[in-house]
Amino acid sequence: MRTSDQELAWLLENLLERTPQARYAVVLSRDGLRLSHTAALSVDRADQLAAIASGIQSLSYGASIEFGDGTGGLRQSMTEFHGGLLFIVEAGEGAHLAVVAGDEADPGVIGHNMNELVEQIGEHLTAPPRAPQTSSRS
Repeated sequence: MRTSDQELAWLLENLLERTPQARYAVVLSRDGLRLSHTAALSVDRADQLAAIASGIQSLSYGASIEFGDGTGGLRQSMTEFHGGLLFIVEAGEGAHLAVVAGDEADPGVIGHNMNELVEQIGEHLTAPPRAPQTSSRS
């Protein structure tokens, strides 16, 4: 069974509806490609959020290697900025879920709801690494 893009978009919208202060959600590949996003984000803004989330996850992974137990294990990242919060969790092999929320949001509720969604559909959210393009020239 594979989660379709429409089903995933619906699940992301449902996540926002049941999470107070949540504004946007995007599922992205480890290398920053947008896989699905909520309707309130334009494609360009969803791509921008995916790239930002990928960069934060990459930096967090590096911090885990250097200052954690050395395994590179990463549970979640949270960034607090003026006017909001950005939460990022792993969502299956090679995929991440990012949620932007207002600054009055309850981080515990957001984290719980994100992890609940990932538990429900995480096995279907895989984004294997892209293979390098080969040249067709001889």
